[in-house]
Amino acid sequence: MTASPEKVELRIWGDPSQPTLVYLPGLHGDWTLISGFRAALAGRARLVEVTYPRTLTWSLEGYAQGVEASLAEQGIPGGWLIGESFGSQVAWPLAARGKFQAEGIILAGGFARHPMQWGARLAEWIMRVCPLSWLKLILVVYGKLARLRFRSEPQVRAGLDAFLARRTDLDRRAAMHRLRLVATNDPTALAQNLQKPVYALSGWLDPIVPWLIVRRSLRRVCPALRDYRIVAADHNVLSTASATAAEQVLEWINQKPQARPK
Repeated sequence: MTASPEKVELRIWGDPSQPTLVYLPGLHGDWTLISGFRAALAGRARLVEVTYPRTLTWSLEGYAQGVEASLAEQGIPGGWLIGESFGSQVAWPLAARGKFQAEGIILAGGFARHPMQWGARLAEWIMRVCPLSWLKLILVVYGKLARLRFRSEPQVRAGLDAFLARRTDLDRRAAMHRLRLVATNDPTALAQNLQKPVYALSGWLDPIVPWLIVRRSLRRVCPALRDYRIVAADHNVLSTASATAAEQVLEWINQKPQARPK
């Protein structure tokens, strides 16, 4: 479909009879790093991949409304939300609004209030002062290393190519805007009042959203938290531990509802 500059795009994979997972991407804002996770699901869930517009004005509530509207247009009334990093900040208001019938939230390197909001401000400043050519060089090096790691997985390599191709100056400014939203957001009240189950998955090597701090915080402010798992991965846990993440997510969404452990 034709993309609107202020419209959330969706890509839908799988059978509607399967459990629905709505993937809310991180700072990069698109589907390009999710191909390994998609393949690992192996048709056992319907995956709805979200790409945010490169907006410089939307609030987090606006992001939630945008996702909600695109899901409604595609006739998707409910399902599980899987919020990756920044995407977790969209998941909280999206679930709280109630128009999309969220069955639960899965945080992948996600959080409620970021434990180091100064870090988001610092990252935004670095992105603002660094020339785009420098940032692209860093990403090219990242892409080369990732291609070596995933050299036997053509789907992942194709996603990496798309990831690099989408990194433009407008994309950078949109990411800076998202960092400013993270630096000022506190969804604690939403987490405290959520009635649906919440699960969390983190890579053990994650300096961006340190799980030691986030796990303690979520246990304190989110009564709906059911489980928090740490796996051998980095911050992008869905891409660097695709198979492990897929199996864990499927286990969570397919289990019967249960009370929070004492």
